Amino acid sequence: MAEGKYESGSTVGTAITFLLIGLGAGTVIGMLLAPKPGKQMRRDLRRGYDTARETFDDWKENAKDFAEDVMERGSDFADDVRDRVTPVVKAVKQRR
Repeated sequence: MAEGKYESGSTVGTAITFLLIGLGAGTVIGMLLAPKPGKQMRRDLRRGYDTARETFDDWKENAKDFAEDVMERGSDFADDVRDRVTPVVKAVKQRR
């Protein structure tokens, strides 16, 4: 039997994705098998969908904020390194 291998660098991201897919599928199956009238079932499914969407939007916003923060810190770090290295490069060029 062949085994699949994910070449992605983020195994945590892959695991979280599959976890969320499994939770969503399990929730839908559980709700469909629950003995409820159709109107109540549709209302429950809609609430579950809305809640999941709000949670995903919150995670997305947090990830966006985190990425922006990391990019800003990386840019600041690069500027700092550039400012420190420039005088050294000039000094080496003058000695040649």
